[in-house]
Amino acid sequence: MQVISAPDGWPLWVSPVRPGREHDTTCARAHGLVDDLNRLAATLGIPTLTDLGYENAGEGLRHPVKKPKGGELTEPEKAFNAVIRGVHGVAERANALLKVTFKALRQVASTLLEHGRTA
Repeated sequence: MQVISAPDGWPLWVSPVRPGREHDTTCARAHGLVDDLNRLAATLGIPTLTDLGYENAGEGLRHPVKKPKGGELTEPEKAFNAVIRGVHGVAERANALLKVTFKALRQVASTLLEHGRTA
């Protein structure tokens, strides 16, 4: 399940449930989310902040910089990652709200999957 949240962590959009364990970008591409977010970023000049699951998904998506194999991050890369982590922590609130506050949604998703349904 994919979630788009407001800057305060409130869920704005939730994808339909998909079966099994899919990689973030696979699920997002299946719902057209990657193309839409890249198009919005190109049009509005505002990228979407993501986690490393969206690495190489397009210019409109910003994710933390990976530490190079056998190397270290530069100071600007460390600063960028700190900003991303700070914002990402707030955005994770959307997932927590869906899992804890909206228990009914969790139950519906679970029931759908038990019966082999995804929507």
